[in-house]
Amino acid sequence: MLDAIRKLIGDSVPGTPGTHSRLHPHDVRVAACALLVELACADGEFSEAEQARIMDILQRHFGVDDAGAKQMLAEAAAANHDAVDHFVFTRQVVKDYDVAQRIVLAELMWQVALADGSLDSQESYLMRKLASLLQLEPAFLAQARKKAE
Repeated sequence: MLDAIRKLIGDSVPGTPGTHSRLHPHDVRVAACALLVELACADGEFSEAEQARIMDILQRHFGVDDAGAKQMLAEAAAANHDAVDHFVFTRQVVKDYDVAQRIVLAELMWQVALADGSLDSQESYLMRKLASLLQLEPAFLAQARKKAE
């Protein structure tokens, strides 16, 4: 499992946001972060708890410092705003992450969805939809949720 997390942060350098988004739009970290932001906003509110959870994920799993996490979050939010649908992000994740890495991402997504203390029906629906687009079987999604809780 630790190997999956190490692969998840892959090319990131501690203290920097890496090369992504506007400069390199195909960076999988921005795609993964955009999915986290979309999930956090699914219930119509981007709570402080959800924002803090995403910042923590970016720092702990993507290896960036606070400034890098803020920059990556801003760029992922902008990419998410500009995107037509979720497929642009899930396609990048499926291309760059193996199944184990996608399961880790699903666990992180559950952590964001549950960060505000409740699971809205929109969040639950979006989680199932994203899991399907990420080519994760329902059993993997259930396993990821149990780990996140």
